Amino acid sequence: MLLYYITDRRQFPGDEPARRAALLKRITEAARCGVSYVQLREKDLSGRELETLARAVVCSVRENPPAGGGKSATQILINSRTDIAITCAADGVHLTSTDVDPADVRSLWCGADAREVTVPTIAVSCHSAQDVARAASAGADLAVFAPIFEKRDAPDVRPVGLQALRDVCRQPIPVLALGAITLENAPQCIHAGAAGIAAIRLFQQNDIADVVRRLRG
Repeated sequence: MLLYYITDRRQFPGDEPARRAALLKRITEAARCGVSYVQLREKDLSGRELETLARAVVCSVRENPPAGGGKSATQILINSRTDIAITCAADGVHLTSTDVDPADVRSLWCGADAREVTVPTIAVSCHSAQDVARAASAGADLAVFAPIFEKRDAPDVRPVGLQALRDVCRQPIPVLALGAITLENAPQCIHAGAAGIAAIRLFQQNDIADVVRRLRG
């Protein structure tokens, strides 16, 4: 099962330095526990601030492989900023459904002199069957489909539901379920055909080792 942790340092208490430190610690824990992907999604930061944070994240993940030993399998994806992903030697990018085309990202990546990761992983946010089909045809590696379930803090956003998830999972691209995912409803998403689950709070507000163990157990 693929596990996709989306970050939001603003959920942590304290001032800005404390929140960034807490976020870095949580990402490091995610890497040690074998979480598949971490999407660095700190959209309010300036480019320079995001680059500084991304460098620290990439360095920490590379230096903290899973507890069982071996190279860390956790990939770091930067939200939307292909330039920062390349500069910081991240593993790829996460694009919105209205962002640049994945083919353009790969072209930019291949032409960059400073790149360390030669083949980027590209994930795309999708909210409809058309979005998923477009991501698949454009050569994206992952589709993050949302929202599956109703979110308490966004009751006006209509969830797509499990049947819609089941339908889009027929596309030739791994689909991750996002949107009010819990330990209790995650198995329903996998049963519907999802390759894994994506979440913010599930990974960020719980014991991450316990979450990973229960999801993959």
